[in-house]
Amino acid sequence: MEKKKKVGFASSFGFIMAAAGSAVGLGNLWGFPYKTAKGGGATFVFIYILCVLFLGFIAMLTEMHIGKRAQANPITAYKSINKKFGWVGLFAVVVPFFITCYYSVLGGWTVKYAVNSFKGNSGIIGTFSVDTAQVVLFTAVFIGLALLIIAGGVEGGIEKLSKALMPTLFVILVGIVVYSLCLGDGVEEGLKFYLSPDFSAITFSTVLMAMGQAFFSLSIGMGILVTYGSYCGEDINLVKSTGMICLFDTLVAFLAGLAIFPAVAHFDASLLDGSKGVALMYVILPEVFDSMGFAGKIVSFFFFAMVAIAAITSIISLYEVCTQFVIQKFHVKRVKAIAAVSVVSFAISIPVGISLGHVGILEESGPALFGLDWLTFFDEVTNTLAMPFCALMSCVLVGWALKPGKAVEEMKAQGSSFAPWLEKAYKVFVKYITPILILVVEVGGIKNEIAAGNAAVVIGAVILVVLSIAVYFVAFVNSETGTNEDEKVA
Repeated sequence: MEKKKKVGFASSFGFIMAAAGSAVGLGNLWGFPYKTAKGGGATFVFIYILCVLFLGFIAMLTEMHIGKRAQANPITAYKSINKKFGWVGLFAVVVPFFITCYYSVLGGWTVKYAVNSFKGNSGIIGTFSVDTAQVVLFTAVFIGLALLIIAGGVEGGIEKLSKALMPTLFVILVGIVVYSLCLGDGVEEGLKFYLSPDFSAITFSTVLMAMGQAFFSLSIGMGILVTYGSYCGEDINLVKSTGMICLFDTLVAFLAGLAIFPAVAHFDASLLDGSKGVALMYVILPEVFDSMGFAGKIVSFFFFAMVAIAAITSIISLYEVCTQFVIQKFHVKRVKAIAAVSVVSFAISIPVGISLGHVGILEESGPALFGLDWLTFFDEVTNTLAMPFCALMSCVLVGWALKPGKAVEEMKAQGSSFAPWLEKAYKVFVKYITPILILVVEVGGIKNEIAAGNAAVVIGAVILVVLSIAVYFVAFVNSETGTNEDEKVA
């Protein structure tokens, strides 16, 4: 009989590529450029890097340790710190599930734009986004690609494909940067906007937006880092890996801006003000590519293929959080678990896709939730409020329940190493500074939602928390919720 082994990452490089793949997604290639434009260019970039250093690194390391110490899904992992707070783990499973419901729609869009590049994508937003059959089809194709990867398991699926896809994405991105920098007129203006900060223009809104972007970009507060951390053995140094993931993620975001801003300035410098928002990728850039002639079609294909790769590596991590829990709690095989999760997610994605086409970018009348398209509503609930809250609870539990000193000693015993200054800094940051910064993000997000007339978003986030607490204490607090031991591969 063939000996079985535990599921998990086979190498540090594979883990870093998988975690970086989760972090590198639409948040880098879509969110970062348009928020940079909206935030004033280089000033936003500078603040964002500081947020990654002082907020992102600490929160990321903390969540990965929560998973690694438990070698289990988020519910079991948080329960192992304090049984009364296992509901945080359930909340960390619910959040990524809701994100998959709209992220898969955008992922489908990227696939459509990639395959349609040689026909020309300029103006197709007006026909494609309202064509329900096409939107559903490409969403299904995107989800199907993700399922094929996840069904292969952690090592044979997620790790194997991440090791191939992430370097490919990086090579394509560098190629597009080189092309963008060689366009000629306007490039210098675009670079100045992107690389020359005006610190007098810093506002609290800019800081808040940069902090929020760091959260979304690094996959903090959505259970992914806990799940991926649980698949790490003692041969994986979490401290070193966290630093590498933050560096790679930030580098990709920076290169995305370096590819986009010189090109945008070359064709229409007025677009640098960020007023086009999310339409930058799906409306403006296709027009830019189509104006380049045949060369633009090639650039368009590689650009959207790159974005599709980034989206796939992110969606598989979101699905994996939910899949891991279903496998471990209900003792079902991986294929059945991911099938069940994806079917429900796909069903919800259908009204999301329809709504986005009618009341999203096109701003026409159509199905909506509390005056917002479904994607915006889900996005605001999860990214603006739910994710910061989840990350806040992670830092509070490690900083005040587990204790920073014990966390550091556990990490050392599990193969991680700290420089003396970093060990001291981590103990202070995880207990005091990072939670305060996250709380600023949370309070600022609530304030902005209410000011924008989106009180329903705040109520929606509160309902998710309350339901997570209620379900946990009714169904999970006194029952076994499983560990990685419950899933083995040949």
